[in-house]
Amino acid sequence: MINRKYHGIVFAFFMSLLMSCLMSFAISVHNVGWVPNIISIWLSAWGFAFLIAFPAIILVSPIVNKLVSKVLHEE
Repeated sequence: MINRKYHGIVFAFFMSLLMSCLMSFAISVHNVGWVPNIISIWLSAWGFAFLIAFPAIILVSPIVNKLVSKVLHEE
């Protein structure tokens, strides 16, 4: 198993993997429809989307955490 100190990186990896999967599929189907080669179109888009999403989540997550902390009310 992976050490807990890498939680942020592991979280970003799985979040970017799953979100890029879902979003690239939805956008691929929206753009080209249910064509016979939709799976290959989607897998190509997914690979590209993941390459963008993983570093984006690493860079953006500290900002998002700060924004969430400001928005949530302390009890």
